[in-house]
Amino acid sequence: MSGAGRLVVIVLFEGVDLLDVTGPPEVFALLRRETDDATGYEVVLAAESTAPVTTSAGVRVLPDLTFEEAAARSIDTLLVPGSVETDGERRVRALVDPAVVSWVKTLAARTRRVTSVCVGAHILAAAGLLDGKRATTHWSTAGQLAADHPAVEVDADPIFVRDGDVWTGAGISSCLDLSLALVAEDFGEATALRVARQLVMYLKRPSGQSQFSVPLEPVSTTRRVEDLRHYVTRNLGGRLTLADLAASAHISERQLTRIFKSELGTTPSAYVESARVERARNMLESTDATLERITTSCGFDTTDTLIRAFRRRLDTTPMEYRRRFRAVPD
Repeated sequence: MSGAGRLVVIVLFEGVDLLDVTGPPEVFALLRRETDDATGYEVVLAAESTAPVTTSAGVRVLPDLTFEEAAARSIDTLLVPGSVETDGERRVRALVDPAVVSWVKTLAARTRRVTSVCVGAHILAAAGLLDGKRATTHWSTAGQLAADHPAVEVDADPIFVRDGDVWTGAGISSCLDLSLALVAEDFGEATALRVARQLVMYLKRPSGQSQFSVPLEPVSTTRRVEDLRHYVTRNLGGRLTLADLAASAHISERQLTRIFKSELGTTPSAYVESARVERARNMLESTDATLERITTSCGFDTTDTLIRAFRRRLDTTPMEYRRRFRAVPD
């Protein structure tokens, strides 16, 4: 996208996640379609050189200019995508190229607003741009970000976080939510809503919306805990007390609590509640079941208990959640 407007520079490097790069420009391009104003954003791709860059998907992308050329311009928004590697056990780790970090630090000094998509937050952190700030990243690398950069307040739950003039996004698809939030800040909520409708998105998810779902939590290192998790999933409509879980695993309640804390970083009761909320979310998105039916199916004692759990974990109500994310016709 070219023309007069706020300059958005997207950082390119070998192995970058493709959707991190292509998602935001789609949002920014739709802005012009939805407004009469000829100005909007000018999006350019910058890399070490103008040679094609191969993304993680194997698709080659051609940069518009070099980092050096970008540094000579006045940048409105610097957008930093990420890249990951996985090992033989499918564990994910964010990759950080020191050369890219150096250029990001240089470009950020020329920028009004710095943003990262998904694991791009690791690059911002390495450049010192997240020190003393609250930030998010993809749930799979949040632990790595916190361990590598203790000066960063890592919040692994929201889909995006704004701290001053630095924005960080979570999962890959949340780059659309983050981009819509940037549009809303620059051109107003009504304009962002029109763009969201063109994207066939459920309006605009708030930054506080959780990126987590229980099945996506890191796999336990022990078979016993995995069996417990499957037991919870199969029996959500039942009582699932501490005694029930301990009996299913043939261990004491004290040992059960200790295992959950060490393996999953939570208590058995909190895990059960999160699993129940996850099932309720799925039912709200994909069925027309009443709250009473959802309450019973998910094992909540009362509808009020269900509502309190949603407020506690998602900062919303079940009906508000359904209004935003319902995937079946009314």
